[in-house]
Amino acid sequence: MGLFSRKPKAPKPVNASANGAAGGGNDSASVNSEGSNIRSSSTTGHSRIQIHSINRTSAGSVPQTPLTPMTPHPHAMSRVNLPKPPDPSLDAAGYLRSLGSVRERSKIVTDKALRNALNHFDVDMAKFPDVVSFVCGIIKRDFDPPFLSIPPHGRYQHFCVGGRDRVANLLATFPDDVDSTEKCRRLIDLFLVSVLLDAGAGTSWSFKSAENGRVYRRSEGLAIASLEMFKAGLFSGNPTNKFQVDKDGLRKLTVEQLEKGMQSRPGNEIAGLEGRAQLLIRLGGALASKTDFFGDDGRPGNMIDYLLAHPTTQASSTPIVVLPVLWNVLMSGLAPIWPSSRTAIDGISLGDAWPCTSMPQPKPATSPSSPPNFSPFPNSSSQSHSSGGGNAAPWESILPFHKLTQWLAYSLMHPMQSLLRIQFAGTELLTGLPEYRNGGLFIDLGVLTLKHDDLERGLQNYNDYGRRTGVKGVEVAPMFEPSDDVVVEWRGVTVGFLDKLLVEVNKALKRELNGGELSLAQLLEAGSWKGGREIAEVSRPNTKEPPILIDSDGTVF
Repeated sequence: MGLFSRKPKAPKPVNASANGAAGGGNDSASVNSEGSNIRSSSTTGHSRIQIHSINRTSAGSVPQTPLTPMTPHPHAMSRVNLPKPPDPSLDAAGYLRSLGSVRERSKIVTDKALRNALNHFDVDMAKFPDVVSFVCGIIKRDFDPPFLSIPPHGRYQHFCVGGRDRVANLLATFPDDVDSTEKCRRLIDLFLVSVLLDAGAGTSWSFKSAENGRVYRRSEGLAIASLEMFKAGLFSGNPTNKFQVDKDGLRKLTVEQLEKGMQSRPGNEIAGLEGRAQLLIRLGGALASKTDFFGDDGRPGNMIDYLLAHPTTQASSTPIVVLPVLWNVLMSGLAPIWPSSRTAIDGISLGDAWPCTSMPQPKPATSPSSPPNFSPFPNSSSQSHSSGGGNAAPWESILPFHKLTQWLAYSLMHPMQSLLRIQFAGTELLTGLPEYRNGGLFIDLGVLTLKHDDLERGLQNYNDYGRRTGVKGVEVAPMFEPSDDVVVEWRGVTVGFLDKLLVEVNKALKRELNGGELSLAQLLEAGSWKGGREIAEVSRPNTKEPPILIDSDGTVF
């Protein structure tokens, strides 16, 4: 059987990534490990693809999203001017916390990758067409052209694993006097907590659903677990409404309650349980302190009222939210939830942003790690492979990602679009998500290869982790902490390569797209994220682990 031989047609608007389920049969086809066309395709016509031409995608030129069931009609949207990010020379922290900085700063690492000048990876761009072919094959396997039914990437799909629309089922249980706005608030409450719990679960954890007795793993397992905890009222401090998340419910949450809710126990431990619990408890504090965003009762869903009342939204005859306004709610409103040990400038925590030696480096007088008012997270390899000539400002050495915040933005737009018909301007600013499935795709298909010294160090880390935790490795892989320079460089390249992959996939599918183009959010959903998972199943069939393991604290990846 070939790699793409099973091709379920007539896809639903919700395309659940069902191969996260285990037990009780498969919910969808998985990649057959005998599919030899992963590698052999590199010798059959790919030389015609002009890899250098993929540089045309940038923050301002991401292809427009085709119509999907959850996408507002583009002709109904008025022209909206987007605010520019802060000037980094005047407000470095504000710039690095802005969405626009992610793609702009990642381009520096990506340009080095195109020259095969990375510190930790060898780069073979001759293998890039293999990734394009692989992703196109998955898209064509699972969707009919012109692929209009591909939904944008978001948490919603994970709740629908196995073809069961649990979100619709949840909405159906609410009384008739619950209007669309309150329904949307409840879904935002649920989705926000669920996304924040969606760091890597580890390779041994699974969740058995009380709903149907089936067992789910990874992102789908985390989604089902968060949904069942939400329905049980674990995150609510309101005795009259258990279907909400609020400051009181989160601040009384304990590690033991989360451990029970996620079914974590010896032999079924979830990675970073303590980190996840503390993240939600800190979320309760953030919701309490940001009443302008989250209201007096401290509910994430109250951001709807703030967004609809914002002057930029009110400027249009129909509700159009400028994405940087939503981004400000998520970055400023949730800033207190991130660990205090993260990178900071002038006492302002940057969140998911890290020192990277492939970025321009500060002058020796302010280096290696403690310029005035600059506090990078400890990095095990930050003293090696320094680049950039040593003439940069301290902020220039930082590479921002804001993966969970972007994952939130992708996910929270869905209920606002579907229930309240809110449109969003500026969605092209969002980048591909730099996490291990998207990033693993480029390693498993040979574009990126970890250099020998880093591989040896990563394998030693894995051995140390095994001795520390008692985990016996079935399939050994290099392991690093999220702050490690290897991981930061890998994530930066992933952001840039996903933009390039989008352009090449649209070129390869031009005939099937019939004048349309896939958006980056659709590529993530139907191609790269799913492709990274499926190629991991081929490459490491026993564990299905990514090619590089993350010693997660529950707040990254």
